[in-house]
Amino acid sequence: MAIDTDRVQKLFDSLEAQKTILSTCTQLYKTLSNHFSSLQHSLSQKSSSLDSKFQALESDSKKTLESLDQRENSIPERESSAAARIEEQREAALSEFEKAVPENAELSECLKSYCRKMDSSGLLRFMVSKRKESMSLRSEIVSAMEESVDSARLVLDAVEEFVSQKSGKVGIPDKRWACGMLMQALFPAAELGGKTVPKPAFARSVVERAARVAELWKGKMGDGGEGSMIGPTEAAMFMQMVAGFGLKPKFDEEFLRKQVLEFASRRDMPKLAIALGFGEKMGDIIDELVKSGKEIEAVYFASESGLTERFSPVSLLKSYLHNSRKNATTILKNGNYSTAATEESGNVELNSIKTIIKCVEDHKLESEFSIDSLRKRATQLEKAKVERKKSSAGASKPPNKRAHGGGSGSGSGRGSGPSAFRPAKAPKFSNSTYPSFGRRNPAPPPQHSPAGRYSGPFSYPAQGVYDGPTPPPYASTYGGPHPQTPTIPQQHYSLSVDDMGAGGMRASGSYGGQTSYNAYDYAAAAPPTYHTQ
Repeated sequence: MAIDTDRVQKLFDSLEAQKTILSTCTQLYKTLSNHFSSLQHSLSQKSSSLDSKFQALESDSKKTLESLDQRENSIPERESSAAARIEEQREAALSEFEKAVPENAELSECLKSYCRKMDSSGLLRFMVSKRKESMSLRSEIVSAMEESVDSARLVLDAVEEFVSQKSGKVGIPDKRWACGMLMQALFPAAELGGKTVPKPAFARSVVERAARVAELWKGKMGDGGEGSMIGPTEAAMFMQMVAGFGLKPKFDEEFLRKQVLEFASRRDMPKLAIALGFGEKMGDIIDELVKSGKEIEAVYFASESGLTERFSPVSLLKSYLHNSRKNATTILKNGNYSTAATEESGNVELNSIKTIIKCVEDHKLESEFSIDSLRKRATQLEKAKVERKKSSAGASKPPNKRAHGGGSGSGSGRGSGPSAFRPAKAPKFSNSTYPSFGRRNPAPPPQHSPAGRYSGPFSYPAQGVYDGPTPPPYASTYGGPHPQTPTIPQQHYSLSVDDMGAGGMRASGSYGGQTSYNAYDYAAAAPPTYHTQ
C-alpha cells in the first residue's frame, strides 16, 4: 500500500501550527492574568490609602471645628482685653504728650519721646542741641524712630521744614546735619546699594508728598553740576530721598547724573548711583570721573560696581600719583619757587599721598601698589611742616622788653625781664576752607575749589601710619603757635587733600630718578592761601 507523504507532511504542519497557537494563547493568558492581578493589588492599596486619609481628614476636621468653637467662645474676652489695652495705650500716649521731658533724661528717652509725639521740629532742635554727642545720636536714632507712628512722615516733616527755611540761612547747617542723620536712619545707603530703583513700600499719599518736597528742594538746588547751590551732604540727602521713595521717574536723569558726578567723592555716592538705576551706565560715569581728574573717586565707583577689570585700580592710582606730582611741580614753577609756592606745593603733595594710602588700604591693594615709599615721604613732609611752623613762629616773635621793676631802665635788653609777647589766638576754620581731593587742572579759580565739595558726615579715623606727629595746621598764617589744633573736617575716602591744580609733586629719593626736595626752603616758607566758600 502506498503512503501519501505530502498529506502526512501537511498534517504535521497543521499540528505544528496549532501547537504554536496554543502556546501563544497560553502565554497571553498568563500575561493578562498577571496584569489584572497587579491592577487589583494596586487598587486595593489605593483604596486602603484613601480610607486612611478620609479618617485623618475627619479627625483633623473635628479638631479644627473644636478649635474654631474655642476661638469663637473666646472672642468676647479678647475684645474686652484689646479694648482695655487700647485705652491704656491711649492714656499713655496722652500723658506722653502732656508731660515734658525731664532735663536729666537719657538721650535715648528724649529721642523716643519726640518720635512718639511725631514732633519733627522738637526733634530737630534737640538733635542740634546735642550735636556734640553725634556718635551717641547716630547709634540711638534708629531705635528711636521705630517708636514713631510713621517714621517716613516724621522724616518728611523734618526735611520739609529744612527746605522751606533754606532761604533764611540761620541755623541751616545744623538742621541740614540733623536731617541728614534722619534720612540716613530711614534709608541706610548700605541697604540701598546694589538695588535698582525700589518699589516704594509706603502709602501712595506719602510717596506723593515726598515727590512734592523733592520738587521744592530741587528748585533751590540749581541745575546740578559745578553750578549747584548745595553741598555734598545735602546732595546725598536728596539722592537718598529719591532712591528710597522711588522718585527717579519724576526727575530728569541727566540732573541726577550731574549730582553723582559733582559729588562723587561722597563715600556713599557709588551705592546711591546704583540704587538710582545707573548700574548699566557706571562705566560712562567712571570714564567721566577719570577725564575730570577724579581718579580716586573712580577707584571707589569701579570697586562698588564690579568694573575693576575694565578700570584697574592700580592704573588709576598711578595716574593720580603722576598728576599730583605734575601739579606740585607746576605750582613751584608758577610761583618762581617762592616760599608761598613751596608751602602750597608741599601741602598738595602731602595730602595726595594720604589720599592714595587711604585708598590702597580701603581696597587692600598693598600687594599690587607699594605704599612704603609714600609713607616715608609723608613722614618727611610732616616733619618739614613742623620745622616751617617753628621757624615762622620764631621769625615773627618780637624781642623781649625789659621788666618794669627790674631797675634797668626802659631799654629793650634781650636777656632781662619776661616777654611781653602774647601768642596769637588759635585760628578758626570753617569746614569749607579745609582742602579736599586734588584736581588735575592748574590753578583753579576760587569758585571751583572743591574744598566744600568733599566734606561730609562720613568720617574716617586719622591716618596712623605716619611716623611724625601731625602739626597744628596753618599756624604760620597767624604769626605764631596756637594752643590747640582747629577741628579738621573729616573726609570721605581719605584724609583731606589740598585743592590740586594742574600737576603733581616733585618726588623725593624714594621715587627713583626724580629730583630731590632739598631745593625747598621750608624754613622761609610763607603761609599758604586757602579758598573759602
